[in-house]
Amino acid sequence: MAGGNWIIDYVKLIDTWPPQDALATIVGQSWGNGGAPYNVLKDLAKLGASFPLEAVGLVGNDASGRLINDDCRAHGIDITQLRFTTAAPTSYTDVMTVKSTGRRTFFHQRGANAFLAPEDFDFTQTRAKLFHLGYALLLDTLDAAGSDGAPRLTQVMAKAQARGLTTSLDCVSDNSDRFRAIVTPVLPHVDLLFANDYEAEKLTGLSLRNGAKLERRAAEQAAQSLVRIGVREWAVIHFPEGTCACSVSGDTLWQPSVDVPPEKIAGSAGAGDAFAAGVLYGIHEDWPMAHSLRLGVCAAAASLYQPTCSESVRPVNDCLALGDQLGFNGLPA
Repeated sequence: MAGGNWIIDYVKLIDTWPPQDALATIVGQSWGNGGAPYNVLKDLAKLGASFPLEAVGLVGNDASGRLINDDCRAHGIDITQLRFTTAAPTSYTDVMTVKSTGRRTFFHQRGANAFLAPEDFDFTQTRAKLFHLGYALLLDTLDAAGSDGAPRLTQVMAKAQARGLTTSLDCVSDNSDRFRAIVTPVLPHVDLLFANDYEAEKLTGLSLRNGAKLERRAAEQAAQSLVRIGVREWAVIHFPEGTCACSVSGDTLWQPSVDVPPEKIAGSAGAGDAFAAGVLYGIHEDWPMAHSLRLGVCAAAASLYQPTCSESVRPVNDCLALGDQLGFNGLPA
């Protein structure tokens, strides 16, 4: 079960990132799925998940909202709790991806996602054993404080835990100082936290890089700090070099990323969600965390072959074979 941001991504491949007031040329364009639940559920479907997939969220009563519903049905995703609203249009993002580097910049319309509230989540009838929510810091009503002063995200995660679901949370890389005020109070209700290096720095106050170089010890300290702050089972930090995961029992695992040739990278939009989908697949199937992390980086690598988030994600065995074929990058010293 996954809930949160449901977005249509309009991806533009550009020749260069221009300075203010200058021109860049769009050399290709496409649309695709966007937002944590949409990406993760669709990725799980493409990985070949045999277990039920359930959606929670709000979309506008418009062509884009109907497109999302039709796409979910086509991928076997239950849309009982994916509801239409007339309060706002379906959310969308213009994703500007530089062709030569795969680096992307997002221009986002919050749309219907801003109105998603705790009462939109019903855990009483779900068949799921995992619940994934994202993105914290991009869900206006859920990010806001409730009557108890805590972010309403806390209510949703607590309800899921009370029904016996394993909970996971992902953030957006928001350029603000809201991380500790909004995300930290939720962590005691989060079994699995996914955060990239930027988000981990915002949450912990630790710097993970010395210039461009990832510092191994700093990454481990950040993951350990997130567990101390409140994460209940695993804090999973991911970055281009791979991933570092720390458990509440003190285990620390590293998994390097797949060595995808730069010329094969069409775009990195959705790679973090593909990684999360791979890890969640393994956890659902009771794989060891080390194996789950390996599938996560392989699913992320597969997603790089198309500019949209999920188009090039492959079945589980094909993703794992991609890692075996290309090999893995070295870990930071």
